[in-house]
Amino acid sequence: MTKVELFGAFVDIGAEREGLVHISNLRRERVNRVEDVVAPGQAVQVWISKVDAASGRIELTMIRPVQLKWADIKPGLRTTGTVVKLEKFGAFVDIGAERPGLVHVSEMSNDYVTNPAQVAKEGDSVAVTVLDIDRTKRQIRLTMKQAPEIVEVEPEAAEEAIPSAMEFALRRALEGSPAEPAEAPAPKAAASKPAAPKAKANRSTQEDILARTLRHRIK
Repeated sequence: MTKVELFGAFVDIGAEREGLVHISNLRRERVNRVEDVVAPGQAVQVWISKVDAASGRIELTMIRPVQLKWADIKPGLRTTGTVVKLEKFGAFVDIGAERPGLVHVSEMSNDYVTNPAQVAKEGDSVAVTVLDIDRTKRQIRLTMKQAPEIVEVEPEAAEEAIPSAMEFALRRALEGSPAEPAEAPAPKAAASKPAAPKAKANRSTQEDILARTLRHRIK
C-alpha cells in the first residue's frame, strides 16, 4: 500500500503504474473511511478486476473473487475458510462465497463455549462444514464441530456349542474314557435279578442306534 485517498488506496503490484483499490472494493462490508481498513506501507492481498490499456489504469480489489457459487454450496460440504469477524453469538467465516457463513457459538466446538474468542480469532484458517443454506436470504450456517469417529467393532467369535449331558457322555464313551455321571447313581437294590437275554439284546441294539445317531450329529 503506497498511498491512501478518500476514494480508495493505491497499491504497488510491480507494474509500470500502481493499481487502485476503490473504497467499495476494500471489503464486502460497507467502509466509511479508507483508513479504517488499510494504511500506507501495509502489505495487502489484491486481485486485478479490470485493466484499461488505453489509459494505463489498473483497477484492483481486496475482495476475494467468488470461488463457491450458491448452487455449489450444499449441506454437508466440508471446506476451509478464514474467520473475518467475531461476535458474541459466533464467528463469520469466509469460505469463498458471496457472503461469509455464520458459525454459531454452539457450533464452534464439541465442548461448551461461552466466548467465540476462546476458539478462534480474526484471520484464523478453520475447517468448517455447511449445515444449512438459505439462498433467498443469502445466509449460510456453518459448524466447526468434528464429526464423531466411527469405530468398527469386529463381531465376536461364535461360541462353541456346549454339548448336552448325554452327548458328552457318549463322546467320552466313544473316546474310550468313562463319562462322569451327571447325577449321583441310584442305590442298588439288595438283590437284583439278571436281565433276560432278550432284554439285554434290545438294550444293546438301542444303545448302538443312539451312539451312531449322536456320532453323526457330533461330526
